[in-house]
Amino acid sequence: MTDTKTRTKILFVIAFIIFGVAALHVPLSQLVGSKASFTLFDAFAPIAGAFLGTIPGALAVVVMQGFNFVAQGANFSDMGALIRIVPVIFAAIYFSRKMPLNVVVPMLAIAAWVMNPVGREVWYYSLMWLIPILCYFLQERFLFTRALGATFTAHAVGGALWVWFIPLPAVVWASLIPVVLVERFFFAAGIAAAYVAATNALAAVNEKLRFAYKFPIQHKYVFVPSFRRETE
Repeated sequence: MTDTKTRTKILFVIAFIIFGVAALHVPLSQLVGSKASFTLFDAFAPIAGAFLGTIPGALAVVVMQGFNFVAQGANFSDMGALIRIVPVIFAAIYFSRKMPLNVVVPMLAIAAWVMNPVGREVWYYSLMWLIPILCYFLQERFLFTRALGATFTAHAVGGALWVWFIPLPAVVWASLIPVVLVERFFFAAGIAAAYVAATNALAAVNEKLRFAYKFPIQHKYVFVPSFRRETE
């Protein structure tokens, strides 16, 4: 039974990867200073760890982005595209479960930001990364704060890398603050919606298909009563 369960889980990881790769091709907004863009993937990828487990979910995100990076020609000259591979991994880790790392990562990002000469000029930009630290304390109570913490963790990691490797003046960073706030609240809503949709779809999979591997489902987000019994 264990081997069957493992094989089933591997198949689901592959399915998540395939869907994630497809989601990468649905752009939502453009990143400043690079040809890279935010995509539907940014709303979908963070939830992988919640269903597959922290490590398998993070690895699935790595494979999704790595596959897409290679498939598009592996343009190593675009540092923005390279940096994009890392932040979503930490969003998936944050969203997967509550753990001390969810506080440590944004704290390290803030430290890295203020150590940079440009970052010090606009030090208040990094105050946005207090949001995932605050969300940590409400992570298990509200889905939106869980999603908000995840997307701002991705932003913290990306911002800390960006300020060191992508030349942008302090005035540009300052001008981005209201854009980032609106954008990240939008992505948090997208992550939360993606999680609810996936929860209901996978609750149906658990109930109807009777696979050896059962997805961990939070029954309070399942809309169909007959599917809740499988999760309680």
